[in-house]
Amino acid sequence: MMPIGGAELLIRCLEAEGVEYIFGLPGEETADLMISMLDSTAKFILTRHEQSAAFMADVYGRLTGKVGVCLATLGPGATNLTTGIASANMDRSRVLAITGQIDSNMLHKESHQNMDVITMFKPITKWNQSIRNGDNIPEIVRRAFKIANEEKAGATHIELPQDVAKQQSSIMPIQKQGRDVLRSNPNKLVIDKAVKLILKSRKRLILVGNGCIRGNASIHIRKFVERTGICSVNTFMAKGVISDKWHRHLRTIGIKNADHALIAMKDADLVIAIGYDLVEYNPKFWNGDFSKRIIHIDFTPAEVDTYYSPDVEIAADIELTINAILTQLQGGRAVGNNSSNCFLEKKMSRKYKRIKNEIVERAYQYAEDSEYPIKPERLITDVRKLVDDYDILISDVGAHKLWIAKIYETFHPNTCLISNGFASMGFALPGAIAAQLAFPHRKIVVMCGDGGFLMNVQELETAVRLRLPLIVVIWCDREYGVISLKQIEEFGKKAFTEFNNPDFVKLAHSFGAIGYEARSVREFSYFFKKAKMSKHIPVIISVDVDYSRNRILLNDDFLE
Repeated sequence: MMPIGGAELLIRCLEAEGVEYIFGLPGEETADLMISMLDSTAKFILTRHEQSAAFMADVYGRLTGKVGVCLATLGPGATNLTTGIASANMDRSRVLAITGQIDSNMLHKESHQNMDVITMFKPITKWNQSIRNGDNIPEIVRRAFKIANEEKAGATHIELPQDVAKQQSSIMPIQKQGRDVLRSNPNKLVIDKAVKLILKSRKRLILVGNGCIRGNASIHIRKFVERTGICSVNTFMAKGVISDKWHRHLRTIGIKNADHALIAMKDADLVIAIGYDLVEYNPKFWNGDFSKRIIHIDFTPAEVDTYYSPDVEIAADIELTINAILTQLQGGRAVGNNSSNCFLEKKMSRKYKRIKNEIVERAYQYAEDSEYPIKPERLITDVRKLVDDYDILISDVGAHKLWIAKIYETFHPNTCLISNGFASMGFALPGAIAAQLAFPHRKIVVMCGDGGFLMNVQELETAVRLRLPLIVVIWCDREYGVISLKQIEEFGKKAFTEFNNPDFVKLAHSFGAIGYEARSVREFSYFFKKAKMSKHIPVIISVDVDYSRNRILLNDDFLE
């Protein structure tokens, strides 16, 4: 290989990893990288803020299973990345952040925009490294991708000083060899213990977490629940692993005391936690009295937590583990060799049936309500009716996120994306841009509050420039509703949560997008149907939402 500059070598290494898109902003200290990308097979997506670039890399990594890549310059460019990188890391998304830097021989002293970016990124990434020698670029890039992919997946970071970007190197990129991580089979003795505990228990419940989506384990988990008849719940970020159509699935848990599914959790004597991540839902809420027996199934050992002490801990491939347990259960208790009927729990308990019925009834309680402002339940069910099963809904953070988690019916993994680890507002619009690039033939729908939308509204220009027909539904109530709700719950009054909005229709038009303001329930459905017809232009629909029922997000009592 003829010697090439460090910047070009880094780009060639990214190409060797199969990188399709790099999201980011250019800077003086990344000029060599930008020029090297002109001839690259990887496409650079210019964003309007570095935080958005990180959110895009996050969603791209989450949806494709590849490592999403984002790029920023030094100083303020790097600091702007941090919220999105922290979000990706805590949501366990595969992401690589690349930042520029001044010449390495100046890092020891005061210099314009110079700061210790490596130290800043350490607590929000799995691993990071400053490149000080051009010959080390292939090793460092390969390691960054490998670590980002290892369970638990997360973010890594590389810093490229300006002088290293110009260094000549003859080292070849390291070619990726098949799958990054070879996942192990479960130990038979531990499988035996798990099977005995399952057979011994009387009230079993499966808790499905985010790891099941990263591990592509949905098919096997569905087979497990269908064959065993064990009821199940999922966390926010595991929506769709088990279809909400499955009659023994009690849908989403994770809203503290506002879940009917939590009643089932508290009633269970055994919780089979599969791919469960404590960052999403504190086990104290469902095992506060330490009464639960727990089987932990994940790629990695269980986190240490007072309220989460598994009786059986299986750190192995989720798919292989589930299949091993099912095979052993079927061997001992199956009804007929070829039967796919439930063989552990032939009948769903009366309490679980009632919980399931109430969950469904409450979801559709206002499905035909025509009052305006529109009720959250009506808004969500209308959208669900108007999009296909494999279309992708991306939720921002706010009261709407809780309503979507409770009500939006999800039938397949990665068709309802919620950030519930770091849970940063402003996530959805940038994330939708990455989703549309990854899946150009699916309809991508953004649900966001009027607070979250304006946090990254500038990316509407990016969507227009890229000709992406996103549909953005803005839930308007002119305040930070969840904060108001919790303030009132604790103090009896709210403080500093209300604001005003621009004219969202004019705002959309000023960016070159299409804008609608729905002033009735009927108008919303009409505008949404029109929005679906757009082929190359993003569409904004603002709608006033009646949040008076938000109190049930804090306490959704079980009807006696």
